[in-house]
Amino acid sequence: MPRPIWKGSLAFGLVNIPVELYSATRDHRPKFRLLHAKDEEPVKYERVCQKDGKPVGWEDLVKGYEYAKGQFVVLTKDDFKTAALEKAKAIDILDFVDPNEVDERYFETPYYLQAGKGADRAYALLREALRASGKIGISKMILRDAQHLAAVEAIGNALVLTMMRFSDELADLKTFSFPGKVDVRPAELKMAQQLIDNLVSDWKPDKYNDEYKENLLRVINAKLKGKKPKLIDEDRSPMQAEVVDLMARLRASLEGRPKKAAGSSRKTAASKGRKATRTKKRVA
Repeated sequence: MPRPIWKGSLAFGLVNIPVELYSATRDHRPKFRLLHAKDEEPVKYERVCQKDGKPVGWEDLVKGYEYAKGQFVVLTKDDFKTAALEKAKAIDILDFVDPNEVDERYFETPYYLQAGKGADRAYALLREALRASGKIGISKMILRDAQHLAAVEAIGNALVLTMMRFSDELADLKTFSFPGKVDVRPAELKMAQQLIDNLVSDWKPDKYNDEYKENLLRVINAKLKGKKPKLIDEDRSPMQAEVVDLMARLRASLEGRPKKAAGSSRKTAASKGRKATRTKKRVA
């Protein structure tokens, strides 16, 4: 059983439910270390004081905020606790909102909320009430010396908490240059829609694999055995950056795709709903 990364309570109104927070994601990518090319020995990192040039141990480190060039104010653990106030061990649900109204850019990392000791009934009650309402809870919590915005939703038998970005963390769209309204020819639009229809599918997360990671592992295993690796080849044409004949590319794309049964594409995809797709995508 994995260890919880946080313990506290899930609070809404006057109700407090003891919960434990667990990571809902796994990193299976191979890990690498930097080696000295001469003798292939690992390189050790040291924390060195810029003033005297001597190494500093972890026990001698403190956190400092640079309020001016080279000027710092030191913060202790008590300072962080003071800033967190009494909510340091609570996930405080502030509002329940329609998930379809939330911009996808706000969502970050998912976590599982597990019921604490004796909290099964209250946990299940909130889960089923959330499911019936079709809403998600927008909450705030303190984790690792920082306040986070988070969404709480019911997925299967679990309450899932997904870290969110605050509004000021999103880059303003107005600072970028995107194509405005352009003249789209009806034939081009129709062909593009046909291409989308031919690619419509049910969401099956297991069909999408990290081929680059798999190839890296094949290379590593082959080097260990002194053999040539047998790599996965997706057989994709190289991407081109130059402007091309859009109609020609659309036509070629359609000709290279097997046609699906009529009427089974757009209607099926639309019926799935935006929320279901977003939910599965972030937790898978």
